[in-house]
Amino acid sequence: MSLTSDQMELREEDIRKHYDAAFALLDGFDHAPRIGRAASPAATEERSPGIGTRRRFRSTTPGLVTRRIERPEGVRLIDRIAASDGEDPLVSPRQAAVTAGLRRALAIALALAETYGEQTGLADLKRLNLENALPANRKTEFSELLAAEALVTLHVFANATAFLLAPHVGEITVELGDIEEMLTDNNQLALHGALWELDQDIAAQGHGEPRMVATVTAFAEALMDKVALRASTAPRLDPFRNAAWKVEADDFAIRGFEPAHKARGSTLTMTFKKPNEVVGNHIAKYQAMKLSKMLMAYDFDRRLNPFAELGGFIFTFMGDGMPGTGKTTLIQMMAGLINDYCQAADYAFRYQNLSTDNIDSYQGKSGQNAKAFIDSIIDPQVIGFGTIDDIDQLAGKRGDRQSSAGQLEITAVLMESFAGANTVVRGNCTFGMFSNYPENVDDALRQRAGARFLVDGPKTRDDYIDILALLMGKNHTIPLGDHQLFSAQEIKRAVAASFEGHGRPHEAGLIQVFDRVHDQIGELNTIAKLGSYLKAIQEADERFTGRAIKNITDAVKVRAMDFELPDEWMEQPDLFLFKDYDTKKAMIEELRQPITVDMVIQEINRYADSEFRYADKSNEAAIEAMVRDFGRQEAAKRRYLEGKG
Repeated sequence: MSLTSDQMELREEDIRKHYDAAFALLDGFDHAPRIGRAASPAATEERSPGIGTRRRFRSTTPGLVTRRIERPEGVRLIDRIAASDGEDPLVSPRQAAVTAGLRRALAIALALAETYGEQTGLADLKRLNLENALPANRKTEFSELLAAEALVTLHVFANATAFLLAPHVGEITVELGDIEEMLTDNNQLALHGALWELDQDIAAQGHGEPRMVATVTAFAEALMDKVALRASTAPRLDPFRNAAWKVEADDFAIRGFEPAHKARGSTLTMTFKKPNEVVGNHIAKYQAMKLSKMLMAYDFDRRLNPFAELGGFIFTFMGDGMPGTGKTTLIQMMAGLINDYCQAADYAFRYQNLSTDNIDSYQGKSGQNAKAFIDSIIDPQVIGFGTIDDIDQLAGKRGDRQSSAGQLEITAVLMESFAGANTVVRGNCTFGMFSNYPENVDDALRQRAGARFLVDGPKTRDDYIDILALLMGKNHTIPLGDHQLFSAQEIKRAVAASFEGHGRPHEAGLIQVFDRVHDQIGELNTIAKLGSYLKAIQEADERFTGRAIKNITDAVKVRAMDFELPDEWMEQPDLFLFKDYDTKKAMIEELRQPITVDMVIQEINRYADSEFRYADKSNEAAIEAMVRDFGRQEAAKRRYLEGKG
């Protein structure tokens, strides 16, 4: 992929000229640890697998730890990596890949540090310092720039290491303690400290090739976190923080202190469903099919989807319905479609489900799990589809005493991620929330679902015949009878009928509002009259706020995109997917339809129906609970009086 408009190229020749220096660092150097403490061989052997070897806490008393100097120790990372598989004298392909990855990461870090020095004037100050001509009034600036360069070097080294070794990481994970030997006097000393500590970690934890790779990547991730934390308060880092570079040969993007992610898709083991195997649920199925193709319009170079710019892209949606109506089948269908499209285009596809397993008893861990889920799906280098099944059990409802701290943490993360101040919708991913009881979902979180998919299952006689024939399979001789199989599932005809059915509301409470407004002002054929209808809905349900209006207008824009990208565009990527961004945008604009009054009324009714349905169910559930409580109180009182008598 080519450079994006905001990226600068880190040239290959500028990287390769640092290969000799990078190899020298791996081949061997002496380092006297100033902060970290070398683990003794005995302590290393006695530790259980997975337990970090460094002390998690150390004294911060000035003069005690920071000035302790231990004897120099030889760091020979090449030898350390080669010895990770025992006494085999030959270097394995995985060991060679780790060594080559570390050399490449070091060279990239040194090249970018050089670029940073030229941009900030640090290179000139270094020359003046070597000549003993550094002005006294610039010594503070020189010291701050050296520390900033060290942080840049460390972060790019760790970032590149994690990125380059990602394809070699297996299922084994290693837990390390805090990074201690992080030195910021200058970038050379910073790399010495980091590589010394990495050598210590491999010696303690990297027994066997899989654990060695896991140790190196775990160290890189821990170092990135530590450097980013230190950099948040360090001066003179804006030239690095506000810029972006690209290493074309590795497809490695450097954006300040953000970690890069290797564009790896997830290996899916689910059973995919074809659209004709989803019976009923016409609107939900149609929108899921459209959304699957919309995702494929994402432009990896521009990092934007034309649908997200033109309007009509669904970033979040909620599918609700009774148990057994087909929510899981809908997920299997949509994931299968996206997976097939991505395979045809050779795009990385990542699917992940946030389940109740992510609720943790440790404070903050549930929120971390939810954030990791979000970050994995929104990775701009992949096409992502994230689902949250049974969200009413996973995300807590604020004010509900039954909600655990972990559930409330997940609610907070999802609300911030779906419509927070820092939410950026690029159009490369979508999130689906599914529930049998959406009335139990926090109101604010539910309203962050930009689209509503009513998953109501089979409805008509034809639907029930179709689903019976589908599930019966072929191991029988029962005649079909007078029925044209699956003709009722013809998507365009079924969807048109479903949308027309929302010309009037379905829920009793909303029908009263609609009829009253219609009697007062007549046909809803102007913006003013539609606004009057919306205000009347708000008076009937105070939760119908400005966010609801935004969701409705977004749904209307989706209707303006009421077309399916041709199948041949997905099957032959050169026809559309591989076009440049502006060409794809123009092709989509040609297919766009004008917005009509009927579309707006139907989408208002669809959305408001869902809110009234949730409110009615929530109120009814609360009333039933109170009735049960009153009944128990009366029974307890009678039993108490009978026993007393």
